[in-house]
Amino acid sequence: MRPRSSNVTDEFSGVRRHRPDMQLLLFVSILALLGLIVIYAISPALIARINTGGFGLGDNYFLYRQLAFLVAGIAAFVGAYFVPLGWWHRNSGRLMLIGIGVAILPVILGATPLASCVNGACRWIDVGFLTFQPAEFMKLTLVIFLASFLSVRIKQGKLNDLHQTLVPVGLLLLTVGVIVVGLQKDLGTGITVFGVVLSILFAAGLRVRYFMALGAIVLALGVVSIAITPHRIERVLTFVDSASSTDEGASYHINQALIAVGSGGLTGKGLAQSVQAFGYLPEAANDSIFAILAEKFGFLGTLAVLAVFAALFLRLLRTMQHTIGMYPKLIVAGGFGWIFTHTVINIGAMLGIFPLTGITLPFVSLGGTSLLCMLAVLGMIFQISRYTTHSVPLEGGQVNEDRRRGRGLGRTRYTSFSSTA
Repeated sequence: MRPRSSNVTDEFSGVRRHRPDMQLLLFVSILALLGLIVIYAISPALIARINTGGFGLGDNYFLYRQLAFLVAGIAAFVGAYFVPLGWWHRNSGRLMLIGIGVAILPVILGATPLASCVNGACRWIDVGFLTFQPAEFMKLTLVIFLASFLSVRIKQGKLNDLHQTLVPVGLLLLTVGVIVVGLQKDLGTGITVFGVVLSILFAAGLRVRYFMALGAIVLALGVVSIAITPHRIERVLTFVDSASSTDEGASYHINQALIAVGSGGLTGKGLAQSVQAFGYLPEAANDSIFAILAEKFGFLGTLAVLAVFAALFLRLLRTMQHTIGMYPKLIVAGGFGWIFTHTVINIGAMLGIFPLTGITLPFVSLGGTSLLCMLAVLGMIFQISRYTTHSVPLEGGQVNEDRRRGRGLGRTRYTSFSSTA
């Protein structure tokens, strides 16, 4: 499954290593800190409801849990930052096979205590002290493998080759879709997987007709997967007209989310004044945390949060634009597609723009596997940002600045590149 590859280090030859893009770290840190603050504020309300069942958890249980997830995520970020890109490139096929194998485990272990199944959907592995969602790890391996596979095909001039590139990518996407959407019954994760693949193929320069054909096929398969599943039909009906829906749970969820968003007003109710967290809004610390943000900080606060996300996306796009070599460029593209799709779908669902899908708000929601894997891919991107370049205008046209000239543009963190190096 692993494509024959060259040394990734060669793609950075001629580029003087410089400090990484600290703005990426800044924006992610702001979002993670915001998540901790909100989870700390609503943790007592969530615990009060849980403790009615006799559990006896402390008021700060969810805060400590999120802190533990964040520490693990930081470790994944640092580890991915220091592991050479060439290692990921060489082992991309093995990692993809491991990702697929781990993703199938919840279905295989469905009848055992190790699998956590809800309403017939087995998406988690439960080892007692930790619940792990394998599909998140599979997203990470998918980014690594597709970036490796397509970068090699691009070098061979076979990106748009039907048999050697498009068919293998289509089969991989079909395999992942069957596991996630078919076996795990997780359409939301399937949508984010498609967002990852779409972003990588677009950055790779796939021909428009193939790009549109792939999109049409995936859209058709998505419609079929909804049409043959009663609970997905109910979610769509709830989205179209909550009054006509027979799924009281789905209509209740979106109605309570909209109440939370609307009750925040212009400036919000404040950290200690949440009402929806007291059992009214389902998954208040997870999928619905954006509605809690809107309730606490109001319209102006949510605009500020959206501004931080927008700034993060711009930094990711800028890193991709200034990265030489297709493999690192496609890694950044995959990370961007992953985080962007999660953000848009999650916020859109809370605002009634999209049907509820049950995916997290990146870096803010309470969650272990999603936070850990997203920070891991960001660690790789943070490493890539040390090898970005810029170009400067000279007489006769635009050329890359020679690496021997130092920084040149003192305030930029994009270093120089010599085409003759």
